Amino acid sequence: MILFPAIDLKDGACVRLVRGDMATATVFNEDPAAQAQRFADAGFSWLHVVDLDGAFAGSSRNGAAISAIRQTVDLHIQLGGGIRDRGAIEHWLRLGIDRVILGTVALRDPGLIQRAAEDHPERIVVGIDARNGRVAVEGWVETSELGVVEFARHFENCGLAAIVYTDIARDGSLSGVDAKAIACIARQTPLPVIASGGVASLADLAALKAYERDGITGIICGRALYDGRIDPAEALRLLAETPQ
Repeated sequence: MILFPAIDLKDGACVRLVRGDMATATVFNEDPAAQAQRFADAGFSWLHVVDLDGAFAGSSRNGAAISAIRQTVDLHIQLGGGIRDRGAIEHWLRLGIDRVILGTVALRDPGLIQRAAEDHPERIVVGIDARNGRVAVEGWVETSELGVVEFARHFENCGLAAIVYTDIARDGSLSGVDAKAIACIARQTPLPVIASGGVASLADLAALKAYERDGITGIICGRALYDGRIDPAEALRLLAETPQ
């Protein structure tokens, strides 16, 4: 199971939000590339990078920081936030981003996701951000009437790498995870599921790890890594264990 340390970008800095509210931003590092190097030194193999400003604006706003991260570390990178057309997808893949995460556009134009995934197998991820079981878009400002599993099923046969499922009510809050609920979603789709939102401890990682065979293949972790609640070495060791 992969542990993805999160680098969320706002005004060129690494921040963490609480439940997606930009007014709650806490700056953890003003040098995103240096933060990426810390994660590389800690032994991580992937980064989860989100352009928060881009998510709200609808197009990239932290391109310089993202490029600096890519040039600094040799880790795999998945990137989301404001990627909403074919040109943006091709731009980031061409610059060496391993996977692009598409959220709002997946709801607005599912055909674009299907075509991109067919052209770039295992390099396209759909981000499903949910509030009360419904898909939220536009930087979580709008909530649709579409259910999470119903939405995921639109993309089951086009070559997606994974879906990232984020529980908005828990994201950035250190409130713990609802592992059973995420596993229930994972069992209803053949797509690999990366869990995001609420991770606060090794116990949360262990709870999600217990459902690896149900299709949870990765976990995104932010604030708990930044503030030292989770030790990277212990976390990586835990998730590398063979599932029972």
